Amino acid sequence: MKSFLLCVTVAATAIAAGTVATAQPRAASGGGTANYWMSAETVSGMAAQSQAGQGSMIGAMMSGRGPGSQSYVRNLTLQLGSPRRPTGAPSAEHLPPTVLNAGPSLPLVSPEARPTPRTERPTQWGTSDGGAQGRILYYWGCGDRVRQGQPVEIDLSRLQPGQVPPGMTAGANVRTMTPPSSGTSGTYGEWPNPRSRVQIPANGSLVGDHVIRGNYSPEIRFALAQNQDFLAPITITSNTAAASGAVPVAWQAVPNARAYFLSAVGSREDGTIVMWTSSEIQFNQANLDYLSQEEIARLIQQRVLLNAQTTQCTVPAEVARSVQAASLMMTAFGPEANFSHPARPANAPRGWAPDWTVKLRTRSTYMGMLGMDMAAMMRGEDSDDGGDARQSQAEQPRRRRSLGDRLRDRLIGQ
Repeated sequence: MKSFLLCVTVAATAIAAGTVATAQPRAASGGGTANYWMSAETVSGMAAQSQAGQGSMIGAMMSGRGPGSQSYVRNLTLQLGSPRRPTGAPSAEHLPPTVLNAGPSLPLVSPEARPTPRTERPTQWGTSDGGAQGRILYYWGCGDRVRQGQPVEIDLSRLQPGQVPPGMTAGANVRTMTPPSSGTSGTYGEWPNPRSRVQIPANGSLVGDHVIRGNYSPEIRFALAQNQDFLAPITITSNTAAASGAVPVAWQAVPNARAYFLSAVGSREDGTIVMWTSSEIQFNQANLDYLSQEEIARLIQQRVLLNAQTTQCTVPAEVARSVQAASLMMTAFGPEANFSHPARPANAPRGWAPDWTVKLRTRSTYMGMLGMDMAAMMRGEDSDDGGDARQSQAEQPRRRRSLGDRLRDRLIGQ
């Protein structure tokens, strides 16, 4: 269990520091351009169980409750930034379509001003703050076996603070997106917030008319169509180790997905971290945030992302066999929807700026455990018994061990 929690922690924080901000619209005359971003995420796997309020999936299974009836959850983040300042206290709200099933109004609350914290240079994955111990072994690429030249090994004890090991600067860089924030806006509001944290139900939909109104931005009205909704959840159809030790991971195609990215992170008792990504070239990020449509296309071309037609990727045997338990993460990147008022003309003049803009961005994410077929385990079958599990019942009767026993064995390496 300790190894698994470390895996999740490393994966969640493995985001490179180097970024290129997305250009924001120029300020319009008469108050400036208000920018509104909607980030719609569908979460499945173990993270979904935790967010659904049922505790972690492992805890639920250990106690015999099973994974629950809700296999995925939907997260929505709303961010309104405007150069305008209200005469009184800032106030804004989003009036969603009734099919969202989140209530008639989502208040966009402006965060309270806080003292500016001391800024520190973000640490890129693979760098050191000094005094660290252990190693990181880095692999990449789908296939039964790893490619020549892998893994890239990093000895943390030999790194100076902030030092990037030789070879870790190879590969592609990611141009991240920059949504509105309190630091880049005259006035800013967001949801969810301490006043409102309504959980979007699994059947919630964004399709329909939306209205955003407040005292620091113009009224914003737009409508979303059927193909501008939350993405479907990621459904893993295969995640069981083959005889070679490699783990073929397969999934159902996510409708409207533009690309996929997988990663696995695990640890050893000696403190070694093992990390793998589905990128075909060396790539130093284990987790990716939302990506623009242009960036998705660029990273597909560079073979960092898997294209939308891909439905399988094999984690090499050297990776799967090297750790007792590893987290498996996957992201399906979806389409964007962009609106403005007035609508952007075909040949917009230099300096053109609307009263407001809206950007909807979508993705679907999954987190589970590498080599663990959760569906099979729920049926009382072992997914890692090797040749014995493939014998017929006549040759060797199968003992229906509890799901908690099987999970516990995998986590402690028995």
